[in-house]
Amino acid sequence: MGRFGMEAHMSKYIGAHVSAAGGVDRAPLNAREIGATAFALFVKNQRQWTAKPLEAETVDAFHANMAACGFSTDHVLAHDSYLINLGNPDPDKRRKSLDAFVDELKRCALLGLKYLNTHPGSHLREISEEACFKLIADSINRALAQTEGVTVVLENTAGQGSNVGYRFEHLAAIIDQVEDKGHVGVCIDTCHAFAAGYDLRTEAACERTFAELDDVVGFHRLRGMHLNDSKTEFAARRDRHHSLGEGHIPMDCFRFIMRDPRFDDMPLVLETIDEYLWPEEISLLRSLCG
Repeated sequence: MGRFGMEAHMSKYIGAHVSAAGGVDRAPLNAREIGATAFALFVKNQRQWTAKPLEAETVDAFHANMAACGFSTDHVLAHDSYLINLGNPDPDKRRKSLDAFVDELKRCALLGLKYLNTHPGSHLREISEEACFKLIADSINRALAQTEGVTVVLENTAGQGSNVGYRFEHLAAIIDQVEDKGHVGVCIDTCHAFAAGYDLRTEAACERTFAELDDVVGFHRLRGMHLNDSKTEFAARRDRHHSLGEGHIPMDCFRFIMRDPRFDDMPLVLETIDEYLWPEEISLLRSLCG
Protein backbone atom coordinates (compact mmCIF):
# COMPACT_ATOMS: atom_id res chain seq x y z
CA MET A 1 0.00 0.00 0.00
CA GLY A 2 1.36 3.40 -0.98
CA ARG A 3 1.83 6.33 1.37
CA PHE A 4 -1.48 7.95 0.39
CA GLY A 5 -3.30 4.64 0.79
CA MET A 6 -1.88 4.08 4.26
CA GLU A 7 -2.85 7.60 5.35
CA ALA A 8 -6.36 7.10 4.00
CA HIS A 9 -6.60 3.74 5.76
CA MET A 10 -5.45 5.16 9.11
CA SER A 11 -7.77 8.17 8.96
CA LYS A 12 -10.96 6.22 8.23
CA TYR A 13 -12.85 4.92 11.27
CA ILE A 14 -15.25 2.15 10.27
CA GLY A 15 -17.70 0.08 12.27
CA ALA A 16 -21.36 -0.81 12.73
CA HIS A 17 -24.35 -0.16 14.95
CA VAL A 18 -23.63 -2.81 17.58
CA SER A 19 -25.81 -4.31 20.28
CA ALA A 20 -25.86 -2.85 23.78
CA ALA A 21 -27.93 -5.75 25.13
CA GLY A 22 -26.88 -6.57 28.67
CA GLY A 23 -25.69 -2.99 29.24
CA VAL A 24 -24.16 -0.15 27.23
CA ASP A 25 -20.74 -1.19 28.58
CA ARG A 26 -20.96 -4.24 26.26
CA ALA A 27 -21.03 -2.10 23.09
CA PRO A 28 -17.25 -1.43 22.83
CA LEU A 29 -16.56 -5.14 23.31
CA ASN A 30 -19.08 -6.04 20.61
CA ALA A 31 -17.51 -3.49 18.27
CA ARG A 32 -14.01 -4.89 18.87
CA GLU A 33 -15.32 -8.38 18.05
CA ILE A 34 -16.13 -7.33 14.46
CA GLY A 35 -12.84 -5.50 13.90
CA ALA A 36 -14.39 -2.03 14.13
CA THR A 37 -12.56 1.22 14.85
CA ALA A 38 -15.87 3.13 15.22
CA PHE A 39 -19.37 2.17 16.29
CA ALA A 40 -22.93 3.29 16.97
CA LEU A 41 -25.20 2.20 19.81
CA PHE A 42 -28.48 2.89 21.55
CA VAL A 43 -27.89 4.33 25.02
CA LYS A 44 -31.26 2.95 26.18
CA ASN A 45 -33.90 0.57 24.81
CA GLN A 46 -34.89 2.21 21.53
CA ARG A 47 -38.47 0.92 21.67
CA GLN A 48 -39.36 2.16 25.17
CA TRP A 49 -40.03 5.70 26.34
CA THR A 50 -38.24 5.40 29.67
CA ALA A 51 -35.45 3.34 31.19
CA LYS A 52 -33.88 3.13 34.62
CA PRO A 53 -30.97 5.53 35.14
CA LEU A 54 -27.49 4.40 34.17
CA GLU A 55 -25.73 2.88 37.17
CA ALA A 56 -22.28 4.17 38.12
CA GLU A 57 -20.82 0.66 37.65
CA THR A 58 -22.14 0.53 34.07
CA VAL A 59 -20.73 3.98 33.28
CA ASP A 60 -17.33 3.02 34.75
CA ALA A 61 -17.34 -0.26 32.83
CA PHE A 62 -18.17 1.59 29.60
CA HIS A 63 -15.22 3.95 30.07
CA ALA A 64 -12.92 1.03 30.93
CA ASN A 65 -14.01 -0.98 27.89
CA MET A 66 -13.64 2.04 25.59
CA ALA A 67 -10.05 2.44 26.79
CA ALA A 68 -9.28 -1.29 26.69
CA CYS A 69 -10.59 -1.59 23.13
CA GLY A 70 -8.84 1.57 21.95
CA PHE A 71 -11.93 3.53 20.95
CA SER A 72 -12.15 7.33 20.93
CA THR A 73 -15.44 9.08 21.65
CA ASP A 74 -14.75 11.02 18.41
CA HIS A 75 -15.70 7.83 16.58
CA VAL A 76 -18.85 6.81 18.48
CA LEU A 77 -22.28 7.85 17.23
CA ALA A 78 -25.08 7.22 19.72
CA HIS A 79 -28.58 6.89 18.22
CA ASP A 80 -31.78 7.97 19.93
CA SER A 81 -35.05 6.05 20.30
CA TYR A 82 -37.24 5.44 17.25
CA LEU A 83 -40.22 6.67 19.29
CA ILE A 84 -38.98 10.25 19.50
CA ASN A 85 -40.59 12.83 17.19
CA LEU A 86 -39.29 16.31 17.98
CA GLY A 87 -41.62 17.77 15.33
CA ASN A 88 -44.85 16.17 16.56
CA PRO A 89 -47.72 18.67 16.01
CA ASP A 90 -49.37 17.54 19.27
CA PRO A 91 -47.83 19.59 22.15
CA ASP A 92 -48.23 16.84 24.76
CA LYS A 93 -46.73 14.16 22.55
CA ARG A 94 -43.93 16.52 21.53
CA ARG A 95 -43.18 17.19 25.21
CA LYS A 96 -42.98 13.43 25.80
CA SER A 97 -40.49 13.16 22.93
CA LEU A 98 -38.49 16.12 24.23
CA ASP A 99 -38.27 14.63 27.73
CA ALA A 100 -37.04 11.34 26.29
CA PHE A 101 -34.55 13.16 24.06
CA VAL A 102 -33.15 15.19 26.97
CA ASP A 103 -32.75 11.95 28.94
CA GLU A 104 -30.77 10.44 26.08
CA LEU A 105 -28.53 13.51 25.79
CA LYS A 106 -27.84 13.27 29.53
CA ARG A 107 -26.99 9.56 29.17
CA CYS A 108 -24.54 10.43 26.39
CA ALA A 109 -22.95 13.08 28.64
CA LEU A 110 -22.56 10.55 31.46
CA LEU A 111 -20.85 8.14 29.08
CA GLY A 112 -18.59 10.88 27.74
CA LEU A 113 -20.11 10.58 24.27
CA LYS A 114 -20.04 13.62 22.00
CA TYR A 115 -22.83 12.88 19.52
CA LEU A 116 -26.50 11.86 19.60
CA ASN A 117 -27.92 10.98 16.19
CA THR A 118 -31.63 11.60 15.61
CA HIS A 119 -34.10 11.38 12.74
CA PRO A 120 -35.44 14.96 12.57
CA GLY A 121 -39.17 14.22 12.94
CA SER A 122 -42.52 13.87 11.20
CA HIS A 123 -45.33 16.33 10.53
CA LEU A 124 -47.89 13.44 10.50
CA ARG A 125 -49.64 15.26 7.64
CA GLU A 126 -51.13 17.70 10.15
CA ILE A 127 -48.86 20.71 9.58
CA SER A 128 -46.55 21.96 6.83
CA GLU A 129 -42.95 20.83 6.52
CA GLU A 130 -41.82 24.37 7.39
CA ALA A 131 -43.91 24.38 10.58
CA CYS A 132 -42.40 21.01 11.46
CA PHE A 133 -38.84 22.35 10.97
CA LYS A 134 -39.64 25.12 13.43
CA LEU A 135 -40.97 22.68 16.05
CA ILE A 136 -37.89 20.44 15.64
CA ALA A 137 -35.52 23.38 16.04
CA ASP A 138 -37.47 24.61 19.07
CA SER A 139 -37.23 21.13 20.62
CA ILE A 140 -33.48 21.02 19.97
CA ASN A 141 -33.06 24.49 21.49
CA ARG A 142 -34.90 23.36 24.62
CA ALA A 143 -32.90 20.13 24.81
CA LEU A 144 -29.52 21.81 24.40
CA ALA A 145 -30.45 24.38 27.06
CA GLN A 146 -30.88 21.50 29.54
CA THR A 147 -27.71 19.60 28.66
CA GLU A 148 -24.04 20.21 28.08
CA GLY A 149 -21.29 18.88 25.86
CA VAL A 150 -23.30 16.68 23.48
CA THR A 151 -23.94 17.59 19.84
CA VAL A 152 -27.31 16.83 18.24
CA VAL A 153 -26.68 15.10 14.91
CA LEU A 154 -29.56 15.28 12.41
CA GLU A 155 -29.78 12.31 10.05
CA ASN A 156 -31.15 12.64 6.53
CA THR A 157 -34.19 10.48 5.83
CA ALA A 158 -35.46 8.51 2.84
CA GLY A 159 -38.62 10.61 2.39
CA GLN A 160 -40.90 7.82 3.54
CA GLY A 161 -44.33 8.70 4.92
CA SER A 162 -44.55 12.09 6.63
CA ASN A 163 -40.89 12.26 7.70
CA VAL A 164 -38.97 15.46 7.06
CA GLY A 165 -35.21 15.57 6.51
CA TYR A 166 -35.13 13.92 3.09
CA ARG A 167 -33.74 17.06 1.44
CA PHE A 168 -30.50 18.73 2.47
CA GLU A 169 -32.53 21.96 2.53
CA HIS A 170 -34.65 20.50 5.36
CA LEU A 171 -31.55 19.87 7.49
CA ALA A 172 -30.28 23.39 6.73
CA ALA A 173 -33.65 24.97 7.62
CA ILE A 174 -33.65 23.24 11.01
CA ILE A 175 -30.02 24.12 11.74
CA ASP A 176 -30.69 27.77 10.78
CA GLN A 177 -33.21 27.93 13.67
CA VAL A 178 -30.98 26.24 16.26
CA GLU A 179 -29.44 28.82 18.57
CA ASP A 180 -26.37 26.83 19.68
CA LYS A 181 -24.77 26.23 16.28
CA GLY A 182 -21.73 24.68 17.94
CA HIS A 183 -23.78 21.69 19.09
CA VAL A 184 -25.68 20.71 15.94
CA GLY A 185 -24.42 18.63 13.02
CA VAL A 186 -25.56 16.10 10.44
CA CYS A 187 -25.14 12.43 9.60
CA ILE A 188 -25.70 11.31 6.01
CA ASP A 189 -27.09 7.82 5.39
CA THR A 190 -26.22 6.58 1.89
CA CYS A 191 -29.36 4.42 1.61
CA HIS A 192 -31.60 7.29 2.71
CA ALA A 193 -29.92 9.79 0.37
CA PHE A 194 -30.20 7.40 -2.60
CA ALA A 195 -33.85 6.62 -1.81
CA ALA A 196 -34.60 10.34 -1.52
CA GLY A 197 -33.23 11.02 -5.01
CA TYR A 198 -29.56 11.93 -4.43
CA ASP A 199 -27.61 10.03 -7.07
CA LEU A 200 -24.69 7.93 -5.80
CA ARG A 201 -24.35 5.56 -8.76
CA THR A 202 -21.08 6.91 -10.19
CA GLU A 203 -18.07 8.83 -8.92
CA ALA A 204 -19.28 11.90 -10.83
CA ALA A 205 -22.76 11.56 -9.29
CA CYS A 206 -21.21 11.29 -5.80
CA GLU A 207 -19.14 14.39 -6.51
CA ARG A 208 -22.31 16.32 -7.43
CA THR A 209 -24.33 15.03 -4.47
CA PHE A 210 -21.67 15.86 -1.88
CA ALA A 211 -20.99 19.23 -3.52
CA GLU A 212 -24.70 19.93 -3.01
CA LEU A 213 -24.39 18.86 0.64
CA ASP A 214 -21.49 21.27 1.04
CA ASP A 215 -23.40 24.11 -0.64
CA VAL A 216 -26.64 23.62 1.27
CA VAL A 217 -25.53 22.39 4.71
CA GLY A 218 -21.73 22.69 4.76
CA PHE A 219 -19.24 19.84 5.13
CA HIS A 220 -18.14 21.33 8.44
CA ARG A 221 -21.49 20.10 9.83
CA LEU A 222 -20.85 16.43 8.92
CA ARG A 223 -20.27 14.37 12.07
CA GLY A 224 -20.63 10.86 10.68
CA MET A 225 -21.97 8.61 7.93
CA HIS A 226 -24.23 5.57 7.79
CA LEU A 227 -22.91 3.34 5.03
CA ASN A 228 -25.80 1.23 3.74
CA ASP A 229 -26.76 -0.25 0.41
CA SER A 230 -30.40 0.11 -0.71
CA LYS A 231 -32.90 -2.67 -1.42
CA THR A 232 -35.05 -0.22 -3.34
CA GLU A 233 -34.25 1.57 -6.57
CA PHE A 234 -33.09 5.15 -6.97
CA ALA A 235 -35.53 7.81 -5.69
CA ALA A 236 -37.99 5.16 -4.41
CA ARG A 237 -38.57 7.17 -1.17
CA ARG A 238 -38.48 3.94 0.87
CA ASP A 239 -36.06 3.16 3.71
CA ARG A 240 -34.83 -0.39 3.02
CA HIS A 241 -31.20 -1.07 3.92
CA HIS A 242 -29.20 -3.85 2.26
CA SER A 243 -25.76 -5.42 2.64
CA LEU A 244 -22.96 -3.72 0.67
CA GLY A 245 -22.87 -4.93 -2.93
CA GLU A 246 -26.29 -6.56 -2.66
CA GLY A 247 -28.51 -3.58 -3.47
CA HIS A 248 -28.81 -0.75 -5.98
CA ILE A 249 -25.90 1.46 -4.81
CA PRO A 250 -22.72 0.53 -6.71
CA MET A 251 -19.43 0.03 -4.89
CA ASP A 252 -18.24 3.23 -6.63
CA CYS A 253 -20.13 5.18 -3.96
CA PHE A 254 -18.39 3.50 -1.04
CA ARG A 255 -15.00 3.72 -2.78
CA PHE A 256 -15.60 7.45 -3.26
CA ILE A 257 -16.30 7.92 0.46
CA MET A 258 -13.37 5.78 1.58
CA ARG A 259 -10.91 7.72 -0.61
CA ASP A 260 -12.20 11.24 0.05
CA PRO A 261 -10.41 12.94 2.98
CA ARG A 262 -13.58 14.94 3.79
CA PHE A 263 -14.88 11.74 5.45
CA ASP A 264 -11.76 11.24 7.59
CA ASP A 265 -11.76 11.09 11.39
CA MET A 266 -15.51 10.52 11.82
CA PRO A 267 -17.62 7.42 12.55
CA LEU A 268 -18.47 5.55 9.32
CA VAL A 269 -21.14 3.16 10.52
CA LEU A 270 -22.76 0.16 8.87
CA GLU A 271 -26.46 -0.48 9.53
CA THR A 272 -26.62 -3.20 6.90
CA ILE A 273 -29.09 -6.02 7.40
CA ASP A 274 -26.84 -9.03 8.11
CA GLU A 275 -24.68 -8.46 11.20
CA TYR A 276 -22.76 -11.67 10.46
CA LEU A 277 -21.36 -9.91 7.38
CA TRP A 278 -20.12 -6.87 9.30
CA PRO A 279 -16.50 -8.07 9.74
CA GLU A 280 -16.38 -8.82 6.01
CA GLU A 281 -17.96 -5.47 5.11
CA ILE A 282 -15.55 -3.57 7.37
CA SER A 283 -12.62 -5.34 5.64
CA LEU A 284 -14.14 -4.55 2.25
CA LEU A 285 -14.43 -0.85 3.09
CA ARG A 286 -10.82 -0.78 4.32
CA SER A 287 -9.72 -2.38 1.06
CA LEU A 288 -11.33 0.51 -0.85
CA CYS A 289 -9.19 3.13 0.90
CA GLY A 290 -6.39 3.12 -1.63
